[in-house]
Amino acid sequence: MRRDLSWLVARPIAHRGLHDEARGVVENSLASARAAISKNYAIECDVQLSRDGEAVVFHDDDLSRLTDAQGRLDARTAQELTRLRLRGCDETLPLFSQLLDAVAGRTPLVVELKSRFDGDLSLARRIAGLVSGYDGPLVLESFDPDPIAFLRAHAAALGIAHIPLGIVAQARYEADEWPGLSAARRAELTHWLHFPRSVPEFVSFNVDDLPNAAPLLLREGLKLPVTVWTVRRPDQAATAALWADQIVFEGYLP
Repeated sequence: MRRDLSWLVARPIAHRGLHDEARGVVENSLASARAAISKNYAIECDVQLSRDGEAVVFHDDDLSRLTDAQGRLDARTAQELTRLRLRGCDETLPLFSQLLDAVAGRTPLVVELKSRFDGDLSLARRIAGLVSGYDGPLVLESFDPDPIAFLRAHAAALGIAHIPLGIVAQARYEADEWPGLSAARRAELTHWLHFPRSVPEFVSFNVDDLPNAAPLLLREGLKLPVTVWTVRRPDQAATAALWADQIVFEGYLP
């Protein structure tokens, strides 16, 4: 029986929280989460692993865009990372556990698992351990079908059978944009060949690739909720209204 995910698409989803550089509210910060909650938006965030295997909330592989540090995030321990101040504000880089505590079930949380497409499932295991007891609306998603397939296959053992799992996708995976992927892997993603093992319960699709047959068939044929990323303009929102159920937005208030 398909579970009811109407709550997932009931309100716009703030991309990396409701951030605003001009107001000193940085993406993927606790302040951006609090701002989204105050406006009754859902929250999308990115998670990845520190060197010692802790989940932190941060999008980039490299630290230099949003902190004064240099180098890869995964080269530093969680303790080192949480001492780094986010550029333009008074907050430090947050642990995922801190974000869970800050949101505390007050709004839906869409958690994207970042991946190097190398088969490493450490992040998936750590996130499962953190969300298994979370009391609030939450979904997990990734561009990489491998962690989603792993979480799907072991959901009961990991204590996350209650948590919906989804795929983030786009129409094409060109070599210049995805240089680390083999041609076979790019074909798998483009043509949804992973579907029998990932079995997504929802899809988040690139708004600039709409209309597209894949999200249309998933939405109309399988009745899967479809969100679209990243909506930054009203004209993109208008396109999304025709082909999707909800938007992941930033840079304006829908």
